[in-house]
Amino acid sequence: MSEFRGTTICAVKRDGITAVAGDGQITMGEKVIMKSSARKVRRIYNDSVIIGFAGSVSDALALSEKFEANLTQYSGNLLKAAVELAQGWRLNREGRSLEALMIAADKDELVLISGSGEVILPDEGVLAIGSGGNYALAAARALMENTELPAEEIARKALGIASSICVYTNDHIIVEVVS
Repeated sequence: MSEFRGTTICAVKRDGITAVAGDGQITMGEKVIMKSSARKVRRIYNDSVIIGFAGSVSDALALSEKFEANLTQYSGNLLKAAVELAQGWRLNREGRSLEALMIAADKDELVLISGSGEVILPDEGVLAIGSGGNYALAAARALMENTELPAEEIARKALGIASSICVYTNDHIIVEVVS
């Protein structure tokens, strides 16, 4: 079976506003672009939380469904829901690790959640995941340090830069903002 690749997600938090941007490319194997307009950034929990995911599509969906259930259980407390999701995965009897990463943001928090049970909060208000994640991360950090651009513009520009470098990232960019 061929491996599916091709996601870059970048999140930026600045001045009380968080933007999560994602590209639209899904690549099968090393040679075929299967889709150029996939939506990998979406709103959940009454539109108050934004998630962006990278990795295996089925694993990413499983991660996001369990996360939304935890948000409901913990009345929208993003950090508590993320930690409980991670603990649940670590205690899973099957020991199954999902091949997915997810960035989640609400008006207060920005967090990365892995399918293997890690929860990471960024030091500098920037997170990026996926094939072009390191390119987007470097670009977003440089823009944060050297410009006064708003979060949405930094996330969009960082993804644009990643799409010009990474063959698994395109310039069909969707940005969602929460403040």
